[in-house]
Amino acid sequence: WALHLENVTVSLSGHYECTFATYPYGTKAARIQLTVKAEEERHYLKKVCLEQTLEIPCLEDVTSENLSIYPLKWLVGENGREEELVTKEPSCPAVYRNSSMLLGQRVLLGLNNTLKVFPTKITDDGRVFSCHVLYHPERVQKSSTTVRVFGK
Repeated sequence: WALHLENVTVSLSGHYECTFATYPYGTKAARIQLTVKAEEERHYLKKVCLEQTLEIPCLEDVTSENLSIYPLKWLVGENGREEELVTKEPSCPAVYRNSSMLLGQRVLLGLNNTLKVFPTKITDDGRVFSCHVLYHPERVQKSSTTVRVFGK
C-alpha cells in the first residue's frame, strides 16, 4: 500500500497513519511524520584571482531542469545584510537593482542564469552570492556561494 501526494505544499506536513485489518492478527497500523520543506539550500565556495571574471552558476547541481521557466533572483550578502542584485522572470529580460551599484556595474546575468562579476576586486572577498529559484509559491531552491579572492 502506498500514499501518493501530488502538488505537495507545506500545509501537507503532519502525521499520516495507514490502518488495515488482517486475519488472524487483527488491526495493523503504521505512522509516518511528513515534513515538507519550503526551501532547499546548498552552499559552495568559489576561488577566483583578482581582476578575473567570477562566474557562479545559479544551481550548480541542477543540470536537467530548465531554469528559464521559473522566476529567479540573485542576491549579495555582506556583514549580515543581503541585497538584491538582479531578478529574472520567465520570458522577460533581466532587471538589475540599485544594489548592483555596490558592485560598480560589474554584474551581468549570463547564459543559464549564471552570475558574472568582472573584474573581481579585493572587496569581493568574503561576499556571499545567492540564487533563489521559485519553483512553486511554497518551494524555493537556494544556492549560496562564498567568494574567496586571491592575488597573483
